Formats: sequence, C-alpha cells, structure tokens
Amino acid sequence: MSRAYYSATLEKFQNDRDDLILGELTRNHQFALEDLQRNAWIYQVHILKNTLTELPGCYLAFEYAIPRMGKRVDIVLLYQGVIFVLEFKVGEKSYTNSAIEQSLDYAVDLKNFHEESHSRAIVPIVVATEAFDCELEIQSYPDRVFSPVRSNQSNFVSHIKLISAEINEDKHLDPVQWIESIYKPTPTIIEAAQALYKGHNVKEISRSDSGAINLGVTSDTINEIINSSKENNRKSICFITGVPGAGKTLAGLNIANERHNVDEGEHAVFLSGNGPLVEVLQEALARNEVAEKKGTAQQISKNQALTKTKAFIQNIHHFRDDALQNDKPPIERVAVFDEAQRAWTLEQTRSFMARKKGIQGFDMSEPEFLISVLDRHSDWATIICLIGGGQEINTGEAGLSEWFSAIQRDYPHWDVYVSKKLTDQEYTNGENIYSSLNDNQLTVRDELHLSVSVRSYRSEKLAAFVKAFLDGNTLEARTIYAQLKDDYPIVVTRNIDDAKKWLRSQARGGEGLGIIASSGAYRLRPYGIHVKSAIDPKTWFLNDRSDIRSAGFLEDVATEFDIQGLELDWACVAWDANLRKLDDYWEFKSFRGTEWQNINDEIRRRYLLNAYRVLLTRARQGMVIFIPEGDESDRTRKPDFYNPVFQYFMECGVACI
Repeated sequence: MSRAYYSATLEKFQNDRDDLILGELTRNHQFALEDLQRNAWIYQVHILKNTLTELPGCYLAFEYAIPRMGKRVDIVLLYQGVIFVLEFKVGEKSYTNSAIEQSLDYAVDLKNFHEESHSRAIVPIVVATEAFDCELEIQSYPDRVFSPVRSNQSNFVSHIKLISAEINEDKHLDPVQWIESIYKPTPTIIEAAQALYKGHNVKEISRSDSGAINLGVTSDTINEIINSSKENNRKSICFITGVPGAGKTLAGLNIANERHNVDEGEHAVFLSGNGPLVEVLQEALARNEVAEKKGTAQQISKNQALTKTKAFIQNIHHFRDDALQNDKPPIERVAVFDEAQRAWTLEQTRSFMARKKGIQGFDMSEPEFLISVLDRHSDWATIICLIGGGQEINTGEAGLSEWFSAIQRDYPHWDVYVSKKLTDQEYTNGENIYSSLNDNQLTVRDELHLSVSVRSYRSEKLAAFVKAFLDGNTLEARTIYAQLKDDYPIVVTRNIDDAKKWLRSQARGGEGLGIIASSGAYRLRPYGIHVKSAIDPKTWFLNDRSDIRSAGFLEDVATEFDIQGLELDWACVAWDANLRKLDDYWEFKSFRGTEWQNINDEIRRRYLLNAYRVLLTRARQGMVIFIPEGDESDRTRKPDFYNPVFQYFMECGVACI
C-alpha cells in the first residue's frame, strides 16, 4: 500500500498538470472510484494550486495512509516544521462534529504511531469549503496536538500562516524523511476487522516492523498449509500461539477474510465463543459497510450488511447448534477458532446439551464435535486454532489437551501443524499433549508462533505491571510503573465523579472511554455502578457518547464477560470488596444474599484474579482506578475492605487524584 497517493514539493505540484495528478491519484486508489471522490480531488487540486503559492517551501501529500483505521487523510501539508492535517469537505456549509472528530483522530494517530511525528506540532484543520468564517483559536494539548481548526476555502491558508508563526518551530522537518517514516499502528480489534473486511491486508494495518513481518509470515504459512490441503485432498489442523498482544485474533481474522472467496466456492469463517466480541464485530462491520456505500451504486441496507458479516464472523455455539440439525458437511472449508483452549469439556458440553437442547447422553467434548463437523467433508478442510494462555474466567473449559485427545481417538487421518512453543507450561499445564500422535502426523512450524507484540507503544509494559501487581510484588510493580507512567498514565481515586472527570479530560476525538467492573462487584451499587444490569455490547461499544446507553456516557458499566477481547482507549476500573488486600495476600470474596462470603475453591479464586487481570488490561492509553472509601455504617462496605487496596496502589507508585 503506497503511503500517499501523490506527494510533491510545492514547485513540483504547481508544475505537474492537473490530469497527471488526477491520474496518479486514480491509479493508486485500490477501490472502485466514485464520481464524488474524483470530483473532490479535482476541486482540491484547483483550490490548492490557486492558494499554496502563499506558503513557499511547503510539501503536500494527498491521501496519506492512516493504517490503524484503514483510512487516509485528504491532505497532509508540511510547512515551517509543522504538520497540518487537512480534512476537506467539498461543498459543505457547516463544520460537522464528525468531521472535527475525524481530523483530530488522524492527528492523534500520527502523534502516537508515526515515528517522525512523535515530537512535532500537529494541527488538524477542517476545510469546509462553503462554510462561514470562524474565529481562529490556537489551542494545544500537552503532547503538541492542537485542537481542530475550522476553516473554509478562502481562509485556510491564512490560518496556516498565522498558526505557523505562533508555533515558531525551529526544528527542520525533512519531508522525504517524514513520508518514509516508520509507522507502528496498533489497531483495535474493531478497527482491524473493519480494515480487513474492506480489503486491506494484515501487513498494511499492523506495525511496519518485526511485528508486521511476524504476522505476515504466519498468515503466509497458514495459506500454504490450506493450499496444500486443498491440492492434496488432506484435512489439517493448525495451532497458532503467541506472546501476549502478538495479534492472534488479528491473524485469525485475516486468514478468515483472505479465504472467504465466495465467488470461487471457498468459504471460511471466524468462530468465537466470546458472545460480546462476535456481536460487536458483526455490528461494526455492518455499520461500516452501510456508511461506506451510502449514496453509491452499491448502497446496502443494514440487514443485508449484517447477513454478510454473520457469514464471516459467527458465535461458535451457533455454528455448533446449526451442525446439530443435520449431518451434512458445512459450507465452510476453513474454520478459525478463537481462544480454542476455552472450548468446553465433555462434562460441560453434555450438561449444556441436556439442559438447553434436550439431548441426553451427548458423548463428545466441544473440540471433538467441532472437528467432526469439518471432517464431514469428503476431500479437504482446514481448522486453525488460536491458542492463548492465562485468562480463563469461565468454568468447564477443556484446555489444549482435549483437542489432541480428540485427534488421537478419532482423527488420525488429520495432519497436525504446531508451533514449537505449544508445549510451554502456559498452554499445556505440564501435560504431554503429543504423546498419542503418530510421528508422521505432526509437523512443527516455527512460523505458527507470533513472537512479537503489536500492542500499543503506550501499553507494552502494562501487562508486566498488572502481573507484578496481582502477584503482590510491590517492588517490581513500582519499578515497572516508573518506566510506564510517562506513556501510560494510571491514577487512583476514592470519588467516582472525579474518575469520570479524569476520563473526559483525557479522551480526544473519537477515543473510547467507559467504566468497567468485576461481575461480582455487587456493592458498588451505592455509587451508581450496577453490574447486574445487563448492557447491550453493540450499543455500549459502538454508539457515540451522546447515547445514554453507550460506554462514553459513563453510566452503564461493562464486566469482564462483556469486555474480554475488546478494548477502550481510557477506562475507569471500579474496584469492589470481592478482591481485598490482606498484608501480602489477596482475600477472595463472593456476595451471597446480604453478606460477603469467602471463596475457598482454588479454581474460583483463579477466575476472580483473572477477572481483575482482564479489567486492568482493557485500556489502551490509560486508566483511573476507583476504590470507594466505604461506609462504616454499612457492614458490606466497611472502609477496611477498601483501604488496603488503595494503599497498595499508592505503594506501587500510582498517584491519587
């Protein structure tokens, strides 16, 4: 993907013919070119050629890529050491909130992920060509991203001159170096799914360093295995592992998208047992497609778009239920199972089938049944299992060993491909998972392990901090946080209103914010946090802040079950008395009836600790921890239940607001 469709010095831009510029823009445009876009380019070239002579020495780039979003900035203008992000709205008579938010999002993205932009002043400008004049306000955030400027075709150049003079940048900005800068985007799973669904490649939207190479190599290896299975009429199952944040889900979505070739009769599906994740991704893809195609010849209804997205991303339990209705092969030849280690045991599956489906004596675990469904094909099929470790929050999960037991018992004709890391303790809990496989059945491919994290540069150390914190290692947590705090702020408060105020002060543009809490946090209700009040994940994650049901309205709260696998930019983690600090240990509690009761079962304790691990790692850019002061008159909210946790955060170096 070309970084910019067209870029040039002012001198070259003025000398190039209009039809040459338009031809280069059209040639680099990967998608169907609508008249609306073509006419906008013609108008922009005309305006810029008539006005930019007032900005000698400037450099401009048309349609500059913002890979994380799968989008492009209309114009990036480099002038006197300042980066101007121009979002043109040709024919617009007003400055819409969506355009203002979009321009700020682009500027923040460049600041965060574009290496040559990290220390630079970045000014987003909305150029609504027919809009009224607005008073110029020059306001900067602490990181030198400026508040969006409202301009029209008559005054945007004068605004650029005034802003440049005000900033008075003394550091030279080399345009070639800037254009070719390393770009390390870290898309949210929603942004990644939208970009892939639109036709972008995983290499285009992931970090342009070893992280992208790693993802690309893994995707290429899986495609090689699929093609070999197809050509040789073989059935294969692949297990992908990875370090935390390496992009296993991103790799899975990319594979499912690449192999979903309906026109060639090849169908692929991304399957997940994470209901909220599936619902949110299906809805996000549908909304995005409707918006992208609105007003074009390909205009599509919401229901039509949802029908398509539900063929691409499905709830694994719905896929299973459909396969129970008949014994015919599914339409899909390639199935990607997200978090495959969390598939159900025989006991959990049998219990569910009896209780919910009226099927007595069901005799297959979920892994065994899912392999059996793809095995119905007489020629070829491929299963890709994405394997994670350490975030189990549900009972009845089978773990990795059940997949291999099922293969050994009933599917010796399946070829098994694994990474060399699959036998690590975090995946196998010490079990020898290969012992029952035939030697010629197993192939080890190093490329099936994602060894490089593609997480946000802000949160690269967050997982280590959270681990040290939950392990009770104060010194290590304090040391890590000292390295983390400049890029990833964490603060603690005893006041929920102060927590909300902090969130709103941090979020810019379309950045997501919300309140999250443990599903067992029943005594946060006096503070307006109702964990028993179910949310609609689609509405909570995707609707804008003006909707009272949205995350950004800061009223409804999501639990670990709603948010696992998804992220916010800024989060308030509300802490309740179900996880308490006692000297060097944690106390585990469950609220029953009118009292807190001890949790003695080790598995339930691990689930509760992992629930807080999930909550503490959901924010991409920073978080505030709300710990109530408690109430001496309420035996379920004694201050002693909360104060030690608050003190522990302080001992780890986290500041109080």
